[in-house]
Amino acid sequence: QVQLVESGGGLVQPGGSLTLSCAVNGSIFSINHMAWYRQAPGKQRELVAMSRNPGSETKYADSVKGRFTISADYTKNTVSLEMNNLTPEDTAVYYCNSNLWKTFSHRADYWGEGTQVTVSS
Repeated sequence: QVQLVESGGGLVQPGGSLTLSCAVNGSIFSINHMAWYRQAPGKQRELVAMSRNPGSETKYADSVKGRFTISADYTKNTVSLEMNNLTPEDTAVYYCNSNLWKTFSHRADYWGEGTQVTVSS
C-alpha cells in the first residue's frame, strides 16, 4: 500500500516562513513527479509547485514564484515545500501529490491527507 505522509503545517504570522514535508511510504517502482497543491475555503484545489523526475524540472504557480521552493529527493522519495514571506492569501489546506509507478505496469496519482497552513496575526 502506498501512502503519502505530510508534516509541517501550522499557524504563522504574515511575513513568516514554514516548511512542509512529504514522504512516499510503501513499495513503488518509480516516481514521475511530486507536487504540492492547496485548497482554500470556497475555492478549487490549485497547483502550487511541481518537481518532475528525472531532471527535477520545477514549475510554480505565479502567486508563489520567488517565495516558495520545492525540493524533491527521488532517492528517498521525499519532497519539501519551503514557504517564505507568507501572506493571509496563502492560508489553505496543502496536499502532497505524486504520480508514480507502483509496479512497472501500474501508474497512478496518490494524495496525502492534507496539512493546514494558516497565516494570521
